[in-house]
Amino acid sequence: MAATKEEIIAGLAEIVNEIAGIPTEDVAEDKSFTDDLDVDSLSMVEVVVAAEERFDVKIPDDDVKGLKTVGDATNYILEHQS
Repeated sequence: MAATKEEIIAGLAEIVNEIAGIPTEDVAEDKSFTDDLDVDSLSMVEVVVAAEERFDVKIPDDDVKGLKTVGDATNYILEHQS
């Protein structure tokens, strides 16, 4: 079953918390991974891999560059999940 927008945001918050140590309540749709959540490029790879596994979606490297905010990632997952 496909995840809802709220479930995706909550899941991404848990992933960012595990990888970057950012409190889940600080992860919101308008937050930038790099500027607001302190996720560097290496950590972003970990976030993407975890999100792919959790939401059963494939995120090609070329598409990762376009995922600047939590909202970008949420919308991408919503559109591409199976």
